[in-house]
Amino acid sequence: LPADAARLGAARGGIPVGVPVCAALGGAAGPVGDAAAGGAKVVCSLNASPYHRRKRDDRERWVRHHATTHGIHLVYVNCVGGQDEVVFDGDSMIAAPDGDVVARGVQFDEDLVVVDIEVDDEPGDEQRAVVPRAAGFQGTRPDLEPHQPPDRLGDVAEVWHALRLGLRDYCHKNGFESAVLGLSGGIDSALTAALAADALGADNVTGVGMPSPYSSDHSLRDAEALAKNLGITWKRIPIEPGMDAFDAMLAETFEGTEPDVTEENIQARIRGMLLMAFSNKFGSIVLATGNKSEMAVGYATLYGDMAGGFAVLKDVPKLLVYELARWHNEHGPGRHGGIIPWNSIEKAPSAELKPGQTDQDSLPPYEVLDDIIASYVEEDLGVDEIVARGHDRTVVREVVNRIDRAEFKRRQAPPGVKITDRAFGRDRRVPITSAWRG
Repeated sequence: LPADAARLGAARGGIPVGVPVCAALGGAAGPVGDAAAGGAKVVCSLNASPYHRRKRDDRERWVRHHATTHGIHLVYVNCVGGQDEVVFDGDSMIAAPDGDVVARGVQFDEDLVVVDIEVDDEPGDEQRAVVPRAAGFQGTRPDLEPHQPPDRLGDVAEVWHALRLGLRDYCHKNGFESAVLGLSGGIDSALTAALAADALGADNVTGVGMPSPYSSDHSLRDAEALAKNLGITWKRIPIEPGMDAFDAMLAETFEGTEPDVTEENIQARIRGMLLMAFSNKFGSIVLATGNKSEMAVGYATLYGDMAGGFAVLKDVPKLLVYELARWHNEHGPGRHGGIIPWNSIEKAPSAELKPGQTDQDSLPPYEVLDDIIASYVEEDLGVDEIVARGHDRTVVREVVNRIDRAEFKRRQAPPGVKITDRAFGRDRRVPITSAWRG
């Protein structure tokens, strides 16, 4: 706000207001301070600040800092909604010159908070905020109830709302009213289905069970039970006829070889083809169900379980998948003793592409894997630094190498909601082609 504009506003009996747009608050200098230096007593900072976990505490700290440092009322206004991989979480607030946050908007939804701010028009005079709240226009009248700041969401609840909003807006803004996904009976597909039902409505979600000869009976039962609990449409399409057809087509070419990961990937790709056929026929978006831990190390099949239009769990580490599932069963919409079957949460995760297979046949325990991924991808730590955190050097090198090698897969993966400091794709771009190997 130019100084002459501030003087003009004061001369006309108004209150000088600064309106920086998308001004980074995370620093001592910048447009907020410039507006205050120009005479603004109220600074309305308009923002499109994307969400990630634990960002709100840092954001609020800077709002308070600028309010107290510059002696202003800082009105922090943030937009709401999903756009591609990012989610804008609202969570607007007003901080008084003493640093108190005197009003808040809700998180992850549109809100209207009407606030009267009493600002003295003489420089140096004490300023205070009067913050009643009502729908529509209001003034400082005794018949209006005081503003009650909304309850803040917990860490896991925040993530759920971010994923829900990101999925809903991605689908609706791109013309999709319905979604289809494969239900394996495992935790990832179960959580994806629960999010889809919450975001799009159960009537607009179809879960497809696609058992193979290696699928366990309990997995199919768990998938069907989930569909019933959520109220989504359930379909069952066995893939053994497709497996037999591919075996016959490839028999001559593969003669003399032993079954290996090739045949396992064929199963995943048959499932991907069935889901894409459903999408083409009925116009539903296919939701991929892979999580960040799998995407990091390439534990997924191109054109198979990676097929789809949106991957809502793409930035969600496996351990957080479990936390979200438990939170949903305890606090989620329509809960009645466990919407997601507890067997899906408690059993050892498995792709079920061969007899007795579990994820830990190919991966370190998720407690180890997730910490190494976060250290390398989100914190930019090197091998020696990760080892110093208590991890085995051989395991760290193997995980880091797998992350690097899997970049070509991630380039072909669908977008997904960003919920960590650094998501694959939007935040982390590294070359696919490199002669260097660690």
